[in-house]
Amino acid sequence: MIKVGIIGATGYAGAEIARLIYSHPQAEIVWYGSRSYIDERFSSVYGNFFNIVDEKCLDDNMDELAEKVDVIFTATPQGLCAGLVNDEILSKVKIIDLSADFRIKDVSVYEKWYGIEHKSPQYIEEAVYGLCEINRDKIKGARLIANPGCYTTCSILTAYPLIKEKLIDPKTLIVDALSGTSGAGRGAKTPNLFCEVNESVKPYGVTNHRHTPEIEEQLGYAAGEEFTINFTPHLIPMNRGILATEYASLMKKSDGSLPTASDIRAAYEKYYKDEKFIRLLPDGVYPETKWVETSNFVDIGFKIDERTGRVIMMGAIDNLVKGAAGQAVQNMNIMFGFEESMGLDFVPAFP
Repeated sequence: MIKVGIIGATGYAGAEIARLIYSHPQAEIVWYGSRSYIDERFSSVYGNFFNIVDEKCLDDNMDELAEKVDVIFTATPQGLCAGLVNDEILSKVKIIDLSADFRIKDVSVYEKWYGIEHKSPQYIEEAVYGLCEINRDKIKGARLIANPGCYTTCSILTAYPLIKEKLIDPKTLIVDALSGTSGAGRGAKTPNLFCEVNESVKPYGVTNHRHTPEIEEQLGYAAGEEFTINFTPHLIPMNRGILATEYASLMKKSDGSLPTASDIRAAYEKYYKDEKFIRLLPDGVYPETKWVETSNFVDIGFKIDERTGRVIMMGAIDNLVKGAAGQAVQNMNIMFGFEESMGLDFVPAFP
């Protein structure tokens, strides 16, 4: 039984980690860290834990925490984990960071897009980007995991096989994505109030959303070259879920013809056929967020537009599970040699 500490346990992602770890057969939480609710019962913040979790919230003292646990999840705003981590801590404990602090390898890109100084750039190169289906072998021996963002997880996994197999031109990639409001976090913000969000859909972060360089960097590794994309996120009036619709021009094959639907499906199956949490949908069936809600699944579908010579790729995830806490637990399972689906092997909830 491994011991788990959570810093940022009272945010949406932190609470989701707590929910998943509570049912994990090989892990137990010994530290519910929350700077905002110190000495308050965790169950008083989240009533769904009433008579289930009796512990009180503690602070974010990572030095003390490292003495008591085997792995620390940091579900915190950008900059906090980078400001706390040091050599001594990393010698004692594994860290899975859900912020963007260690996702982007070029510190200048991180500082430009996030508008803050990076407090520990010496660990960026070591940190493993924790997209399990792509970096599984690197994750196994890591002590610092950069857990991917929610938009990025969905966007990257949806396009990755087609870019890797050079079936699409990455320079033509356009990503439109929609997210439920939990993706914006639990902090009180006027744009996320009920009256502001209900009965409306709105784009935001147009041309400058912070997940853009993360998507470009990771898909650039797949393409073997750097490129830029258009990424436009939208906020929709639901609690959970992300749907990404992606467009790209097909690349001609050696005989001059364009890839067929069979070629596209074969590429997806090459990379994802044995992946527990990626479900490639049948022809003519497209992802819906309701079929992945509360689960760690990624549903992917596609359609070739022969008229334009483009392919439309679609992916759906639960932003709090596969897009955050579920992927973090999946990373933990890989790091500690557990069955990868342990604590995550459940059917999505509906309705």
